[in-house]
Amino acid sequence: MLLALRCLPACVALHSAALRPGAAWAPTAPAVGSVAAHAARLRHRVPNGVRASEEAGDAAAAHGDEAPGLASSLADAAETVYRFSRPHTIRGTLLACFTGVGRALMESPSLLCMLPALMPRALLGVLALLLGNLFIVGINQIYDVGIDEVNKPYLPIAAGRLTPRAAWAIVLGSGVAALAIVRAVFNPLIFGLFAFGTTIGGLYSVPPFQLKRFPLAAGITIATCRGFLLNFGVYYATREALGLPFLWSAPVAFLARFMTVYATVIAVTKDLGDVEGDRKGGIDTFASRFGTAAVARAATALLLLNYVHAIATGLLAAPGTFRTWLMLSGHSMAAGWMAWSAKKFNAEKAESIKAYYKQIWNLFYFEYAMYPFI
Repeated sequence: MLLALRCLPACVALHSAALRPGAAWAPTAPAVGSVAAHAARLRHRVPNGVRASEEAGDAAAAHGDEAPGLASSLADAAETVYRFSRPHTIRGTLLACFTGVGRALMESPSLLCMLPALMPRALLGVLALLLGNLFIVGINQIYDVGIDEVNKPYLPIAAGRLTPRAAWAIVLGSGVAALAIVRAVFNPLIFGLFAFGTTIGGLYSVPPFQLKRFPLAAGITIATCRGFLLNFGVYYATREALGLPFLWSAPVAFLARFMTVYATVIAVTKDLGDVEGDRKGGIDTFASRFGTAAVARAATALLLLNYVHAIATGLLAAPGTFRTWLMLSGHSMAAGWMAWSAKKFNAEKAESIKAYYKQIWNLFYFEYAMYPFI
């Protein structure tokens, strides 16, 4: 991983004109330089804000050619890795970490004094999850470069800012480092759960499996990783670090159910704006099969039912299991937020599709913000 990061500044500094054009896209690992040939003709498809940012970056890079500096190169490399890591997925992972740890500590407040001593182990766990996340989203971008050239031309590989060779170094280094950290720091059960999640996350994108080609399999994969494995794993790992035996908690069970359904919706709605590129790449999604409007209506209905389930859980649970007022008020407000977002949705406008999907993620974050206190 350190070798990959040392090589990265040189890789991302390459201009697309200096790279040799590659072959047409196919669902296999792209050869080095295969995407750079497309960068120039893709720039007109990049959203204005992203284009302006990239033009500013190009100007800075040109200035750097005249007066090269290590700090500038490292900053460019860090920005590219940050974009490559898909920041919205990082936020979800971090929220799951911090709120899961918070939930376990709130159940055993007498052990809060142990927190400083456990901090190094906790930080290693967070690092492992972030590296695992980088492995999964990175390998997806490597194999989806042809689709991303149509749907997301601003991503580092599709935009020619990151070579496939550097991307592979980052992805493999991240995966190996993540597994090594979990193996060294946590017990075999946590390592097994982590290895399983990382494996199916990779198979989501890697041929010949490429689970993303099958809508149901794609949904199950994302729901399993973000719904059950992440939430159960963080909670159990925290209890194990505190020296506590496993105890199935009602709030943890609720969150695992709720987020499994929610992650299924994310797995489906993430394709709403990608129909053109998915069809070009031969990827069958619910959006390409049934249409954007129909899938958005179904996703909204499923999320609203999920909120009804949350409210019913708070009302029907034994006294003291949940903070009933928060379960009712928080999820009622979230359901109203979702309904308002759906009402504004226009399947004919790309910006409306993006705004709708963004609100789904915002509500995802909101659920984690409530989780430690329910």
